[in-house]
Amino acid sequence: MSQPRYIERIETARNGTNPTVVYKVPSGWVFLANIQLFRGYCILQSDPVTDSLNSLTIPQREQYLRDMVIIGDAILEATNAYRINYATLGNLEPVLHSHIVPRYLDEPIELRQGLPWSYPQEQLDSIGFDFERDKELMENIAVAIEKRL
Repeated sequence: MSQPRYIERIETARNGTNPTVVYKVPSGWVFLANIQLFRGYCILQSDPVTDSLNSLTIPQREQYLRDMVIIGDAILEATNAYRINYATLGNLEPVLHSHIVPRYLDEPIELRQGLPWSYPQEQLDSIGFDFERDKELMENIAVAIEKRL
């Protein structure tokens, strides 16, 4: 039986074999998401792995939320986004992780005003992670994160 995706994501980040790693922040790891329809879409995953924000101490919560907003600021700097959407759900993967999704003015207004996942699945899947294409963006986001920490 294979291990859950979120455990594998952290283990490969720790051992340096995860190509989607953008940066290690105090509360966890920043990954460029597999969906890149929203250029710069990142995921913050807690490390050590925990099940929810509510499982953390107050200082740990503050650090995680601070890191999440720093990542959003960095994405704004590195892209042409006009806004960042933040989502911390944990329903599918029972581990603390947050979706940090840039939104763009060139999105169709009826979709831009909804959740990022309001797009048809085939459109969400149309632009996936590509290390060669995305490495400069990842470096720019990393630099923008580092100067804020």
